[in-house]
Amino acid sequence: MVKDLLVILIASSLVNNVVLSQFLGLCPFLGVSKKTETATGMGVAVIFVITLASAVAGAIYKYILVPLNITYLQTIVFILVIAALVQFVEMFLKKFIPSLYQSLGVYLPLITTNCAVLGVALTNVQKNYGIGTGIVNGFATAVGFTISIVILAGIREKMTYNDIPESFRGMPIVLVTAGLMAIAFCGFSGLL
Repeated sequence: MVKDLLVILIASSLVNNVVLSQFLGLCPFLGVSKKTETATGMGVAVIFVITLASAVAGAIYKYILVPLNITYLQTIVFILVIAALVQFVEMFLKKFIPSLYQSLGVYLPLITTNCAVLGVALTNVQKNYGIGTGIVNGFATAVGFTISIVILAGIREKMTYNDIPESFRGMPIVLVTAGLMAIAFCGFSGLL
C-alpha cells in the first residue's frame, strides 16, 4: 500500500506533471510566474485547494452520488466544491495575508476555473481511487504544479537580465522556456 502511494506521489508530481505533460492549469502557470514569491503563494493556495477538493469530491462521489445513482452530476458538483474552497482561500488570504492577496490579483479567483483542479477530481474518479489515495494524488499533483510554477518564475526572474531578441521578448520566450521545461520533465518518465 505504501509502495503504491509512493508511486502515485512520484508519478503525479514529476512524471505526469499536470502543467508540463497534461497541459492543465496553464493560465496561472503563465500569468503568476513572474516572481518566485507570487508563484510560491499561488502554489501553496493550489496545494490547499486541490488536496481539500480531492478529499471532499471523493467523499461526495462515494457517499452521495454513487448511492443515489446520480454520478452524471459529478462535474457540476465538483465545480461547486472547488468554487467554495477557492472562496474560502480568497477570504483567508484577504484577511491574513493581504500582500499575497494583492499580488495574486485576478489569478486567485481563477483557481475556480483552473482545469487542473477539476482534472484531479475527475482523474480520481476515473481511476477508482479511494478517498485516501485520491488525497495523495491531489496533493502530489498540486506539488508538481508548485514545482513547475516556481521553477518557471525563477527562470523568468533571471531572464530579465538577459539580452533577448526583440521578437522573443515577453510571452514568446516564456512559452519556449515552458516547452524546454516540459522536455526536461519527460526525463522523469524513467523513474517509474
